[in-house]
Amino acid sequence: MTVHLLKLCVGCDTVQELAEWQAERLQRLKRERKRPELCHRTLQTPRRRDEVLDGGSLYWVIKGFVLVRQRVIDLRPDKKDDGTACCGIVLDPELVTTRPHPRRAFQGWRYLEAADAPRDARALDGTDDAIPRGMREELRELRLIDW
Repeated sequence: MTVHLLKLCVGCDTVQELAEWQAERLQRLKRERKRPELCHRTLQTPRRRDEVLDGGSLYWVIKGFVLVRQRVIDLRPDKKDDGTACCGIVLDPELVTTRPHPRRAFQGWRYLEAADAPRDARALDGTDDAIPRGMREELRELRLIDW
């Protein structure tokens, strides 16, 4: 049975910023002749590895809302720049926007059961485009809408 991961996206205020940061990261890895993959490092290794790799995604919380997800390709042992052992969460580069779901801040990552995961925005029958993106973000920050 599939389970997802939930993580705060620290340092990015929008999905677009996350996309730009990840694109820059991939370009830098290519220039350095390293494997161009998105690998997010975290200290704790998910114990439910098989469930995460069975179609699971990493759902990013941006400014208090789950807004986007990326499919988890692999979970593998890794090392931080200082040599500390950690877990590398290898992510598919495709960012899939989700229906915004409020989420409070937390440390590290959390499991997210498939039944509790926000739906993809493209599954909203076009309502995602009914309000211009900037206006939608402002209304959401004011808690006047939840999507």
